[in-house]
Amino acid sequence: MKKLAIIFLSALIMISCEQEKDSIYTTNELTYNLYQGSDFNYTGKVQIKELLNGDLELIVQLSGNKNSDPYYFPAHLHFGPYDNPDSPIAYQLDPVDIRTLKSVTTLGKLSDGSKLKFNDLNNFNGHIKVHLADSGPEYQIILSVGNIGANDNSPQAFKREDMTLCSPYLN
Repeated sequence: MKKLAIIFLSALIMISCEQEKDSIYTTNELTYNLYQGSDFNYTGKVQIKELLNGDLELIVQLSGNKNSDPYYFPAHLHFGPYDNPDSPIAYQLDPVDIRTLKSVTTLGKLSDGSKLKFNDLNNFNGHIKVHLADSGPEYQIILSVGNIGANDNSPQAFKREDMTLCSPYLN
């Protein structure tokens, strides 16, 4: 009987810990597509989750070739749609690790001093770009790109030939 009680308590503790891990988020969550931006075959999704403290967590998950050697693709949140030539960087996201093709960033203040909240997302004029490198000619190669917020993110609206390059500097 004591063994059964110990097993039951252990299971209860494990379930409680698992639920506690998930409780850092509210139920507010949005997902946007990331489209192939170059000859490199990378697509993906960006998931935006609201943390209990009101901050936003952006999870970039690419699909494409992984590598076991450490390498990181720079990723940026930009103001404006992906086809606007004047779309300054709003926030430098944590780079995408080529081993997992994933990046997780808790969004801080944007380059214009504002703080993006979940309720602001539907009106936010922005996009995300993932670059091949953080400098040099490879910086101009966009692996994956997608509009977020008020901008059309549908596959029908995406036109790779309309994508613009971006400046490596924050606004």
